[in-house]
Amino acid sequence: MSEVKTGLRLLALKAIFQRETDENHELTLKELVEKLKIDIPGCTADIKAVKRYIVTLQSSGFDIIENIGKHGVKYYSHQDRLFESYQLRLLIDPILSARFITEKEKKNIVNNVKTLTSKTIGKSLPDPIIYQQSINHDYQLIRNHIDQIHEAISRGKFINFQYGDYDIQKIFQLRHQGKSYHVKPIALIWEKDFYYLIGEDMNHREENNPRNYRLDRMRNVVVSVDSFSKEPKDISTYIQNSFHMFGGQDEWIKLQFILDQNVLNGVIDKFGIDADIKKGVGDTFVLKAKAKLSKGLKGWILGWGNQVKVLSPKSLVDEIQEEVLNMMEIYRK
Repeated sequence: MSEVKTGLRLLALKAIFQRETDENHELTLKELVEKLKIDIPGCTADIKAVKRYIVTLQSSGFDIIENIGKHGVKYYSHQDRLFESYQLRLLIDPILSARFITEKEKKNIVNNVKTLTSKTIGKSLPDPIIYQQSINHDYQLIRNHIDQIHEAISRGKFINFQYGDYDIQKIFQLRHQGKSYHVKPIALIWEKDFYYLIGEDMNHREENNPRNYRLDRMRNVVVSVDSFSKEPKDISTYIQNSFHMFGGQDEWIKLQFILDQNVLNGVIDKFGIDADIKKGVGDTFVLKAKAKLSKGLKGWILGWGNQVKVLSPKSLVDEIQEEVLNMMEIYRK
C-alpha cells in the first residue's frame, strides 16, 4: 500500500513541476509540500519525503533544476518542454483562425494545447474568445471526414461521396442530383481557412485531374474496399499553381507589373522567392510563371487593378479584357 501511495505522490509531484514551474517560476520545498497536499488531500508527505521524490524523479530522467536563492533557500523547477512557447503559438494561431472549427471546439483544443506547458506560460497563449465567431456549423461532419480521408490515403483506398453548394436561400443542395463522386484521394491540405481534398475523379479521368474538393461541402463520405497503388505526387507545385483552389489548364503566363514594393511582395508571396521575375521597361517588372488558367487566377490578376497587364497568353489577355468591359458595363447601367 505504501508503494502505491509513493507512486501517486511521485506522479502528482511530477505534474506540479510541469504545471507550476518553468524557467521563470520556481518553487521551494515548502511550497512543493503545500501543493502536493492540495493535489492529494490527506497527504502526509513532508520536506524530507519531497526531497526523496525529487531524487527519484531525477533518476528516472525527469529534469529538475535546483537553484539557490537568497539566504541559501533552494528553489526547484522543471524547464524542459516538449514545445517552445513560440511553437505552441504556431499550433494555436491557425486553429483560432480556421473558419470551419466551432468556437466550442477551438476552446477545447486550445485548452488541451496549453497543458503542454506550464500554467503561467499557458496564460500568455492566445485565447479563443478574442476571435470572431466561427461561421461553419458542420464541424462534426468535417472532423469525421478528416479521419476517413486520412485513413483512405494511408491505406490506398478510393472514397465515394456526394458534393454540393448553398443556394440563394442558404439551403445546401447536392450537385448532379446527388450523384456519387468516386475519387482517388491524394492529400488533405489546409488553404485559406478551409480543408480541401486533392484527388483524382475516376469518373472523369480524361478531364483535368487532380481536382479540389472542400470538406465542408462533402456529404456521406465512404471509404471504398477498392485499393489503388500509391505513387509519389508533386503536391507542392500543384498547390502553388492552383490559385485559390480553382481548377484549370496549366499554361505559361507572362504578367507586367508596376514596380512597387507592395506589388512585388504580393507577387513573391504568391509565386515564391524563386519565381522568374525580371526588370521590365521603365518602372515595371515582368513575371513569367506556369499557372492554371482559372477563375482564381483571373480574380487574382483583376485584384491588382491598373498595376498589372497580362502580356500572354492571348487567350488570357482576351478574357481579362472581356471581364474589364463587363465591369464597365455594369457601372454604366
